[in-house]
Amino acid sequence: MSGKVFFFEPIFKEKIWGGGRLKDFGYDIPSDMVGECWGISSHPNGQSVVKNGEYMGKTLGELWEGHRELFGGIIGEKFPILVKIIDANDDLSVQVHPGDEYAEEYENGELGKTECWYILDCQRDAELIYGIKANYREELNEMIDKGQWDSLLQTISIKKGDFLYVPSGTVHALKAGTLILEIQQNSDTTYRLYDYNRRDEQGNLRELHIQKSKDVIEVPFINRQPIPEIVNVDGMTKTKFIESQYFTVEKYEVNGQVNIVNGHPFMLMSVIEGEGLLFIDGEVYPITKGDHFMLSAQANKFSLNGSISIIVSYL
Repeated sequence: MSGKVFFFEPIFKEKIWGGGRLKDFGYDIPSDMVGECWGISSHPNGQSVVKNGEYMGKTLGELWEGHRELFGGIIGEKFPILVKIIDANDDLSVQVHPGDEYAEEYENGELGKTECWYILDCQRDAELIYGIKANYREELNEMIDKGQWDSLLQTISIKKGDFLYVPSGTVHALKAGTLILEIQQNSDTTYRLYDYNRRDEQGNLRELHIQKSKDVIEVPFINRQPIPEIVNVDGMTKTKFIESQYFTVEKYEVNGQVNIVNGHPFMLMSVIEGEGLLFIDGEVYPITKGDHFMLSAQANKFSLNGSISIIVSYL
């Protein structure tokens, strides 16, 4: 059965703005400055390692390169999706990501970075930066050059359970106290537009990427938030947040038992609340908050049992 379900070891990234809340997921984090848990990744900057079955010790990248049958034989040089949990203990820099064409040309063949966020937790009356107020590129460039950040940057209110779609070209920033699950393209390219004149551990201002940011920011800002689709079936409420060319993202809220047919090349699952059981062809796998796992194309049918919430992504 090991060719059907793959559990992964989490990868932790310490950040200047990180904290200690990832302990809440049962992780043994290396410090109280951990900003990111890469739950499912085949990026060179952090390769997920399988921790069960006959492929134990293999990376997701090795599976992608050598066992494409596990992914339904789909084509592509790179595994397409990266899954993270982000703990913003402090404000993140104001940033923007390039699209595929710009990243291909200027970032050594890296993919672009369209992403989305599920708000796991945040402070009361929380906000984040999402979008800009400039109406045309000349106005955008002038506001950046003059440091008119209050006039340029758009803030929105958020609450636990919200979902935001963040296409490449969208200016954005998480604020302190926000905990999210992020589904994104398999990329680690970020352009830092503004960082509150914050200094690193050595006392240096962190690098900004002003020209590249100007190149890729979409102006005027277009809000492409999708409308969630909610379906109730016996034992589960399924919410489809987004269906795009880069990923489809859903939430499974299981209370009891539900039987599911997998019609996708792979399904990535991150448990965000509760605990339960995963059944595949007579095999039983306990699953709990903080687990990240993949069902391969060979897992045609499976069942979930328990009181558990899972964020699911696939092509």
